[in-house]
Amino acid sequence: MRARSVALVSLSVLLLGWLSPANAAPPPARAVAQVVPPSEFGTDYDDPRTPAPPVAVPDTRHCSVEIVRNGFKNFDPYTSTYTPPAGCRGPWSKVVLKMHGSVKGVQYDRLGHITIGGVGVFRTSTPEPSTDGISWQVEKDVTSYSPLLRTPQPVVMELGNVVNDTYTGVLDIVVTLDFYVAGHGAPPARTANAVLPLQDQRREDSDLVGTATLPRNTTRLLGEVYVTGSGGGCEEFWDTSAPESTGYSCPDGSPYREVDVLVDGKLAGIALPYPYIYTGGWSNPYSWRPSPAPRAFDIKPVYYDLTPFAGLVSDGKPHEFRVHVAGVPAGQSGWFTVPNLHVWTDPIRKQTSGALTSYAVSPLTKSDDVTGSSGAAGSVKMTASRSLQLSGYVDTSAGRVRTTVQRTLSNKSDHVWEAGESRDTLDASWHDNSVVTTGAKVERADLSYGKSGYLSFLPNATIPNGYDIVTDLTIYDRSHLTATAGRHVVADRRTEETYDGRASWIYNVPRDQRHATSDQTVRYRSSGTDGCYDHTLSAINGVYVKDYYRC
Repeated sequence: MRARSVALVSLSVLLLGWLSPANAAPPPARAVAQVVPPSEFGTDYDDPRTPAPPVAVPDTRHCSVEIVRNGFKNFDPYTSTYTPPAGCRGPWSKVVLKMHGSVKGVQYDRLGHITIGGVGVFRTSTPEPSTDGISWQVEKDVTSYSPLLRTPQPVVMELGNVVNDTYTGVLDIVVTLDFYVAGHGAPPARTANAVLPLQDQRREDSDLVGTATLPRNTTRLLGEVYVTGSGGGCEEFWDTSAPESTGYSCPDGSPYREVDVLVDGKLAGIALPYPYIYTGGWSNPYSWRPSPAPRAFDIKPVYYDLTPFAGLVSDGKPHEFRVHVAGVPAGQSGWFTVPNLHVWTDPIRKQTSGALTSYAVSPLTKSDDVTGSSGAAGSVKMTASRSLQLSGYVDTSAGRVRTTVQRTLSNKSDHVWEAGESRDTLDASWHDNSVVTTGAKVERADLSYGKSGYLSFLPNATIPNGYDIVTDLTIYDRSHLTATAGRHVVADRRTEETYDGRASWIYNVPRDQRHATSDQTVRYRSSGTDGCYDHTLSAINGVYVKDYYRC
């Protein structure tokens, strides 16, 4: 669990696009036939897969534009220029980012990010390779960035990597954008009118601060932030933090983190970060071979409806936007934040106006029950909650539009470890619920995440200086998204992605003597107004033994 040296549009439109199911007819139910898995990991394992559906696309003409082709072997960013596809000028019904990666040899998991025109559009982590090599693919619906893609833009991909005599894996990456033109049954996508990055960005401790000058006729404002605890330090494992007094190996205080957005110094949005596990996480890379933990290959942004502030920031002047990660100890680095703004504008008026009419933010309510001292057993039992309710209006050509945003956060964590951290157990849950009301339209997003399991690190009975590492972990990532207009249900969608796995290996021995094993099952389910999808993958010692679709 801890970082040992062993292996170092509107809100509903965006969210429902992010969680869009596969095409209406998924592959028929099937199991991987006659597969006899090896008794332990060898020099190769199956190419990574995830159970999530591919992006649903229309049956219309489409064009592909390559924006990245590079072998990443150092920390130099890759740059190119995106040019809109001449054969598919739009309007577009769907735009899909596709990344293909391959790597072989020895390499850590790495974190990557792509910006187009300074706007963050994709964040990912990579799988750790086998000696013989693996390849993998990721798809992401990036239709919401269509306003940005109508003109040529600079592209930057960062995927820092170290290649030397020990860590030999070069990350070969190809990224394309597929553009599907509007046609019969595939109307032009409804998106914001502009997508903007923050200007003049700077860091202040763990905060990212910048400015934005919004159109004078802004009617709606949505914020999104790609945010993760970065690799290589304790903040990657923030959900198992403990106060320094406990003697725990990651003494980053309480395990509560919150991602706040402030507009001109006033708190405008709150959210819980997702507790990512990358493919070297929990000291056990074999837990994530061949399937990673949920979201590891497609790191989602968190969203904030900032429309109650829209009338205050549409004056043509620069306004400060600050992203603050609450709970990080003073002076502690280790958080990656890339914010974007999605802006809707009035089709008739050149100037809108408005006001913030109500503002209620509860203080964080948190309790920590802490035990332990250096070298001894210890624990941190934490509960936390917070809420926010904002209202405002914008005077538009369609009249006065009032928006109310309610958001409620809660987090529980029970973290217990034995003396010497020989067994480290976590049982934690996160709930992030929001309700956005605009006139008769109500959008709800109920998000919940959880981890439950343990990591043990014990001396091997027969190998001097060898240690048996065992992880046993379950994870869930759930959402329930609804949109109603009066009594009419516009959308209703439930999703759940789960991981259930156990893995073991021997630390401090040559690679061919690790005797690594794993048994993992991952599943993605969705149901609602747009149909159902259900896909299960099971693997033993790196080989898929089940690949099954229901619905």
